[in-house]
Amino acid sequence: MKIKPIPVNTLPPNFNEGIIIGRRSLNGAPDSKETERSHRDSGFTFIVQEKGSTHMEIDFQKMEIKAPSVVFIHPNQVHRLILFEEATITSWIMTVENLRPEYLKILEDLTPVNALSVTEEVLSIITETALLCVKMSERKDEKLYSSIVNEFGNVLVALVTSQYLAESKKNENYSRFEIITKAFMAALELNFTVEKSPSSYAEKLNISTPYLNECVKVKTGYSVSYHIQQRIVLEAKRLLHHSDQSIKEIATELGYDDYSYFIRLFSKITKMTPLAFRNKNRD
Repeated sequence: MKIKPIPVNTLPPNFNEGIIIGRRSLNGAPDSKETERSHRDSGFTFIVQEKGSTHMEIDFQKMEIKAPSVVFIHPNQVHRLILFEEATITSWIMTVENLRPEYLKILEDLTPVNALSVTEEVLSIITETALLCVKMSERKDEKLYSSIVNEFGNVLVALVTSQYLAESKKNENYSRFEIITKAFMAALELNFTVEKSPSSYAEKLNISTPYLNECVKVKTGYSVSYHIQQRIVLEAKRLLHHSDQSIKEIATELGYDDYSYFIRLFSKITKMTPLAFRNKNRD
C-alpha cells in the first residue's frame, strides 16, 4: 500500500517569485478543499485579519483569530481553516529560500506563536503595504518583476515579525537563562529526531547538563527532558493523524529503532497508545 504523507500545499506550477499574496472577504466555510483539510504549506504563511474572525486549527489547537491581528504559520506546522465570520483577510506565503536570512532566523526563534493583536494604526500600515504588494504582483511585465515582488514580500514579513518582536520584548530581560533557553529550543527543533538526551544538547551549547536544565526550567517551568518528549510527541501526533504511515514506520522516522519503547513513551505522555490516538482522531 502506498503511504499517504501529510499533504503539503505548494505554490502554483511555474510560480518562481517565491511569494503568493491575496486579499479576500469571506463568510462561512472555506471554499477550498486544499485549505479545509489538514496540511502544511511549502513556505511561511502570514495572515492579516482586517475584519471579522477566522477559525483555524494549528497542530491540534483550535483558535479564533479576531481582527485586528496578525499570525504566521511555520512550514512544519499542520493546520486547517474551519470557518470565516464576516472576515476580510490579507494572506501571503513566502518560500524559505526567498526570505532574508535575518528574518528567517527571527521567525525560527519565535515559532510557534499565537495570533497577535495589533493596533488599528499598525493594521493600516500593514494593509496598505500588502495592497501595494498585490498591485505590484499583477505587473508581470516589469523588467525586475521577481525582485520587486520579493522585496515587497520581505517588507511585509519584516512588518509582521517586528510586531512579534515588540511583544516578546515587553517582559524579556535578555538574561543568560533566556539566551540559553532560546538556543536550546532552536537546537531541539533541528535535532529532535536524532538527539534525545539533555546531555547531548548541553554538549552542543558547551554547558553542563544541570545548568541547561536550570536555565530551561526557570524560563519555561519545565525540564529539558519534558521539552524533548513533547516535541517528539507533537511530530508523532502529526504523522499519526495526517499520514498513513504505520506506527512502526513513524517510530523509525522519529529515531526509535525500539518500536515498543516509542509506544511506551507516547502512551506515557498522551495517556493513550498511538493506535488509540489515531483511531480517536479519525472517527
